[in-house]
Amino acid sequence: MKILISSCLLGEDVRYDGNNSSIAFTPSFTFSIKELFMDILCENEIYSFCPEVAGGLPIPRTPSEIVKNDKPFIIKNEKGDDVTINFLLGAKKALDICIEENIKVALLKSKSPSCGNKQIYDGTFTSKLIEGQGLTARLLEENGVKVFNENEIKDLDKFIKTNK
Repeated sequence: MKILISSCLLGEDVRYDGNNSSIAFTPSFTFSIKELFMDILCENEIYSFCPEVAGGLPIPRTPSEIVKNDKPFIIKNEKGDDVTINFLLGAKKALDICIEENIKVALLKSKSPSCGNKQIYDGTFTSKLIEGQGLTARLLEENGVKVFNENEIKDLDKFIKTNK
């Protein structure tokens, strides 16, 4: 199965802080989850993608949060700069890849203003989480791509096995 995966989860240093969120090397993941993740990588066709970088944002970059999570969306960085267009462009490029490659599932970084699929930060830069989706996760889901985050590896595995 073809899977779109957030580049940071694969160990690429593309996060806002110039680091990654590697599932394989993060101590908080159990060995069994890391092993399952590696099995998923080995048994499927992986498409690594970072919507924020694809949307033109640099590495590292000032942290951003969604200030308004319905149309018209507003995403600002911590300095107050409007970076909405970068997030919209990245989301569109992610969808284009999924359509072009017939990708029906994605594993994206939780809590991200691009990739979060369950929760995002509330736009106040106070580390407060709210229910919601990042722009890429939302656009993919609206177009039939099932989105999981790194804390849902077992669910992703079940989805893959059920939909092969």
